[in-house]
Amino acid sequence: MKTFERILIKVVIIQFLFLLFTQFFLHKLNAFPELKEITQYEGVTENNFSELLETFKGNY
Repeated sequence: MKTFERILIKVVIIQFLFLLFTQFFLHKLNAFPELKEITQYEGVTENNFSELLETFKGNY
């Protein structure tokens, strides 16, 4: 059982390192500029909290 736990911990660490590498590659190095444009177009990066509150205030 200890062997399985050690292997599992190593796999988790490797997955975490790959996650960090891909996040750095995609966001900091601007590998896919189209991806950044899509997220801005979809409104993912904007803070739409005030518009949401205004919508709820109008319904009451």
